This record gives sequence, C-alpha cells and structure tokens, in this order.
Amino acid sequence: MPQDANHPLSDESICQVLVRQQLISAHKADEILKRKTALKKRLSKQREKNVDPDLPSSRIETLVTMIDVIHALNLKQETRPELALDEEAIFLALAEGWKIPYKKVDPVKLDLNVVTTTIPRNFAIKHLVLPIAISEGRLTVATANPFNTEALEDIARASKLEVDTVVSTRTDILKLIHEFFGFKHSIAAAENQFNTPIVDLGNLEQYVRLKSVDELPSNDSHIVNAVSHLFTYAFDQRASDIHIEPKRDTSMVRMRIDGVLHTVHKIPKKVHPAIVSRIKNLSRIDMAEKRRPQDGRIKTEKEGVEVEIRVSMIPTAFGEKVVMRIMDPDILFQDLDELGFTPTDLIRFNQFVSMPNGIVLVCGPTGSGKSTTLYSTLRSIYTPEINITTIEDPIEMVHEDFNQISVNPVVGVTFGSILRNILRQDPDVIMVGEMRDLETAENAIQAALTGHLVLSTLHTNDAPASITRLIDIGVPPFLIQATLRGIVSQRLVRKICDHCKEAIQIDTAELQQMGLQLGKSETVTVYRGKGCQHCRGTGYKGRVGIHEVLPYTESIRKLTTEVTDISAIREIAVEEGMVSLRENAINKFLTGVTTYQEVMRVTWEQS
Repeated sequence: MPQDANHPLSDESICQVLVRQQLISAHKADEILKRKTALKKRLSKQREKNVDPDLPSSRIETLVTMIDVIHALNLKQETRPELALDEEAIFLALAEGWKIPYKKVDPVKLDLNVVTTTIPRNFAIKHLVLPIAISEGRLTVATANPFNTEALEDIARASKLEVDTVVSTRTDILKLIHEFFGFKHSIAAAENQFNTPIVDLGNLEQYVRLKSVDELPSNDSHIVNAVSHLFTYAFDQRASDIHIEPKRDTSMVRMRIDGVLHTVHKIPKKVHPAIVSRIKNLSRIDMAEKRRPQDGRIKTEKEGVEVEIRVSMIPTAFGEKVVMRIMDPDILFQDLDELGFTPTDLIRFNQFVSMPNGIVLVCGPTGSGKSTTLYSTLRSIYTPEINITTIEDPIEMVHEDFNQISVNPVVGVTFGSILRNILRQDPDVIMVGEMRDLETAENAIQAALTGHLVLSTLHTNDAPASITRLIDIGVPPFLIQATLRGIVSQRLVRKICDHCKEAIQIDTAELQQMGLQLGKSETVTVYRGKGCQHCRGTGYKGRVGIHEVLPYTESIRKLTTEVTDISAIREIAVEEGMVSLRENAINKFLTGVTTYQEVMRVTWEQS
C-alpha cells in the first residue's frame, strides 16, 4: 500500500473518499485510522490460516489493505443503513471518486482466450489485473489498482494494444483469475497429453486407430480439475443447466441462467471425449456405450449443501452431447408463499392439499416450475404422522422425508404399474410425476377413491384444459367428478433486477396495441430494469411463478361430461373467482415484479 498520504490508494485517501461519498462518517473514519495497525494485523492472521502457504498466490491472498479492513468491520452505509458497506460498495465509491469506470465483471461474457493468453497468470495475480475484452484495437483491463502504471504499460507492450482500465473488486479479480487460468491450464494440459492427430467423425463413422480408444482417461487429473471448474462456475452463476455440445472442430459449453442459454467456453474437440468420460464416471453411466442415450445423476456439494445433478447423454453427429440439470434444493424446496401465488390463490391451493383424499393437478409446459411447486408442497405438508410416497421419472431431488420410487420401464416399473403396488405401502399422500396415459390416470383415481391424496402433473396450457385432457386420454367423466379437487396452471416470468429497477410512464393505449388490455385510458407507472452488472445487462434477475388456480366446484363438476366445453368451464371458473394466468401476469407487471415483454412471452396462448 502506498506510504504517501496523498496517493489515491493510501489509507487516508480511501477514508476521505468514503466520507465524501457519505458511506462512513468523519468520526468513523478517524476511529478506523487510529486502529488501522491492530485491525490489519488481526485480519492478516485470519487470512494466513485460510491459505495454503505453498501456493504462489499466498502472498497476495494474505495482503491486507484499508479496503479489506473496512469491509471486515461489517459496517452499514452511513446514509443508507439498510445497505451493507461491502467490498463492492467501497470499490464503486472509490471508482466514482477517482473518475474511473467501475465494472462488475460478468464471467459468462468473458472470452477464455483473452483472459488467459494476454498476460501470464503470475503477473495477473501479482498486480491484480484481468484482461476482459478486446475491441477496436483496445484492451480493457479490470484492476483493483488503476494507478499501477508500470504494470499497465507492461500489458500494453506485451499485447501491442492500447489499454483502458476499469475498476473491479479485489475478490472478483482473484476469483476470476483462479477460475479462468485454472480451467485453461487443465484443458491445455489435457490437450497436450494427446498430441496424436485424430480424424473425428463423431457418431457417423468410427475411425479405427490402434492406440487410445478414449481420447484421454477419465481419471486424468487435468480432466478432473476441468470438470470441477465447470461445476463451480455453474453454481456461482446460478445456472440451472450445463450443456456440453460437440461441434465439428470444437466443443461448446453453454449454461442456462434465468431461463436463457449463455455460451461460456469453447474447448478443443480432442478433449471433449475425456470430459464426457469423466462425467460418465461421476454419474455411473456406462462409459463404453456411445450409441444409445443414457441417464445418470451426480451428488455433490455447494456451500455445505448437497446438490444433485441430473445427467443426460445423447449421441449426435459430432459426438455425445451432455446436458446436466442442476437440482438445487434452495430452488426446489421453497416456502409456498415465496412461489408467486397471490394471497387468495395460496389460500385456495392450501385448501386443495389439505384435503384427506382426491387428486390435485399442477399443469404447465416443461420448465414452468411444476417440480418446484410439487416438492415445496410435499415439504410443507410433511409431518412424521403421514407417509408420503413419490413416483418419478427420474427422481429429481432425493429427500429423506419422502419414499421416492424411480420409474424403470425396462423392468416393468411404470407410473401405472407401481401405483397398484404402493397402495399396499400404506401411503397418505402420493405424488405421481406425470399423468401421461390412461393406465396411470386410472390407478391414480383408484388411489384417490380409496382415501389417498394424489398430486400429479399434466402438460396443458391452462387449468380448464386439464379436465378435457383427462377425458381425452380415456378417463370417464364420473371418475373425474368423484376425485378431482383442484387444478393449478403455472408459468415462470423473469423478475426485474432490484439493483437497476426504474419507473417509467407508459400509455395504456400503447399497451393495448401490444395485446395488454388494462381497462384504463390513462398513463400508468410501470417498471423495467436498465441493465447493470448484477443482471449481466439484461434487466432481469431470478424468476417467479404466475398461477391460475381452479377449484373443482359443484358448478364445474356438472359441466364435466363427454362433450365438455372448455369455454363454459372457464366462464364459470372466472365467475367464481378464478384469476387467469394472463391477469396474474399483468398484476405482477403493474406491481413492478416483471415487464410487459415477459407477460406477452409467457401468456401468448391467451392473447
């Protein structure tokens, strides 16, 4: 740290900037400066306990600055006490005081080659610099010390590019250096181990070679590290799926975040089979089989919590494609009042699942959050006094409070067949993953008739259509009348990012032209996300459900016949208080939860 008190990164200058930005009081700044020696010594000892002294980066990891001291004090912002004075808030204020742009680096948008080939890893760690983009002959470098002119000049000479600097937090820079250089090192080392020229025709033909059938062994340390990096990266980015897609010359790694796929890496094609083999090894999939689709699962840990990863392998023209669904318990198991139900709809839904018997259906397309609703419901109603049994294809998240059975048609375990057997297991509540055929529906109805509560899913566009779907697959109307208790249809909309949310005025006539009928003729205040570092510039962060809750009342029961009219059911349901998906989505739009673009996207079929 600079000794000159006037240097922008001196202890005194940092405190002065924070006082000017009204993040700390002048009195607090004086107090910190008086105690800085003792505070730094204590923090340094804490850091030394948490690092490996044999690592080259240990000296950097244990260095303590005034920024670290203030962050470690866990202070609140002086003028906004509801906000923490964390490292990001400190660097943001310093960047503003220095008149240098601040950037929250989005790892999804980084180019692996730009980060790892512009400067050496040791240089990046020593000077806390990270190349993040090249555009129009200029290199943008993120740094925690924009006044390190010697290092920036070295980067300019080495890259032969003009260098622009942005400020980022020390923690983010170190983390990205370790992640990107670690992944790059693992991939490069694995690639170097296999230097024999190859002819790769994927699954179209097999080029016979006497040596090395599988490109690299799955237990190779570099491949192990590379796969571990991918999982850690996915957890950090809140990804729901990891796609590893073989192409002709490379292999693409993409991750789905908030429902949208982002390309995060391109890896050499010759390393792809080894990565696939490693994932097969972890998920107990047959490593020798490359012609048939295969499924497996991996159990790992994220921040002390068990996470399950569902693995799907399928042969494509250029090799085996892998899709891994991350089953995060924080997502799958939530309190029901956090799922997006309106207060009225939540009361109705709780009434359904509190009944001693009958069928409750949760409907919607793939990716609409049905599994989250079902798992959250089962957890909310579980007590040691009841027996909950689930039949799933496959089991999405293992939970010890439930007795979970996985469908396996190869040995005759189907939704329909296992339902007949589990009635002898004395269940109180049965969850059937999907009511996809008449056999399953008949056995689920039989379970409901004999005093069990059955929860299941259907793929229909809205709640009233579920009644006709049951009739279409062959269920007699009188059995539906006797067992159905309620239906929930749902979708997921992206939420506006809280960090960049802004209010705007919009004319309702303009919304009507887009298909949103608000029943008003004036300007309304709505919200949108401008786009910031927290949401990767999208304006959205996280998702929430919209629901359509249909109680199966006596009026609707009378309309359930062989020639059921969906329009008539919907009309009666609305008269009795059902709020449609579109109306609930519009309500979330008007209350600032989401945008009209999301309303149109997820409720298009009701337009």
